[in-house]
Amino acid sequence: MTGLAGQGAYAGGSDRPEKSTLRIGFMPLADCAPLVMASILGFDEKYGVKLVLERQHSWSALRDRLRSGELDAAQALYGLLYGMQMGVGSAPCDMTVLMNLNQNGQSIVLSRALAGRGAKDGAGLAALMRREPRTYLFAHTFPTGNHAMWLCYWLAAAGIDPLRGARLVTVPPAQMAPNLEAGHMDGFCAGEPWSLHARQDGAGLLAAPSSQVWPDHPGKALGARADFVASHPHACRALVAALLDAARWLDASPVNREAAAEVLAGAAYVNADVKTLRACLLPRRGDWPALRFFGGGEASFPWLSDGMWFLTQQRRWGLLREDPDYLAVAGAVNQVGLYREAALLAGVDVPDGVLRSAALIDGRVWDGSDPIGYARSFPIHDFR
Repeated sequence: MTGLAGQGAYAGGSDRPEKSTLRIGFMPLADCAPLVMASILGFDEKYGVKLVLERQHSWSALRDRLRSGELDAAQALYGLLYGMQMGVGSAPCDMTVLMNLNQNGQSIVLSRALAGRGAKDGAGLAALMRREPRTYLFAHTFPTGNHAMWLCYWLAAAGIDPLRGARLVTVPPAQMAPNLEAGHMDGFCAGEPWSLHARQDGAGLLAAPSSQVWPDHPGKALGARADFVASHPHACRALVAALLDAARWLDASPVNREAAAEVLAGAAYVNADVKTLRACLLPRRGDWPALRFFGGGEASFPWLSDGMWFLTQQRRWGLLREDPDYLAVAGAVNQVGLYREAALLAGVDVPDGVLRSAALIDGRVWDGSDPIGYARSFPIHDFR
């Protein structure tokens, strides 16, 4: 290591990134902030790489470009990466989670019409569906993704079978609010700023922040094909280190988040009103916690138990026909070793373990210790 080595940057020798320009996919959401700010502030160049950010219009298109190698890495739904790994809906493709990009920051929104009839939370929705039976339609952004899992978990916690008692459809994030306003759906789960858009426009109201389903849950992940990581470990380590710098910067000050909102509002990124993005990024009062990007390194760590949880829910809802070796799959996908190297490079503390514990909305505690038992513990499920 030379040059910036004393500051923790790989600049030459055997640690030089194998590829200096990295094509990174992102979705126009508030939680793409670490990628955008790493590029804008030059954290990428500090570690010897340059991020070329490519905006995507749907999670399915991002998945396909990641699979084909058109993208080197991407901001991805955690569950999408695990679905690709397990071959849900397509041929299996070995994938990796390099780091967690954020925690919190999504929400479940119900239509104004439902709210007017008393459906303002899970209990109210369940009562309305019993009182006025019909086909209720709810949208998420991708079948194996985070929003689908939060939505299904929330509905089931309220006693609503999401597969038999409702109809679920996939809609791109930016189309959620317009479709809700037009009456094409009864509710949705999506990331910011699109759920906030629906509330500000009067199309719906917040029924539950995703943090109510799981406080400080994993959000988007930095994903890449396993073969790309294997052939470009130094470049991937530099990428993670740059994003850790960006995440730390975002969490350091509200002023930094305000600056990020100004940047993200541009047409090249989220292309949304800066006031809306500011509301998404700055700490909230009363309704739900703000997006958490760093949290002293805890929010960025690729916890194996986070990946295992998505597998338990994909098993619960019949997307996986058999129980996988949960810990082995998560250990192969989540690149804890590479992350630890990148964290050392960026001067970020890392936890000693690889599993964490949390109590979810239904009172069940998830700690990764018994994934088979956990997946089978739910009264509402779709085992096949």
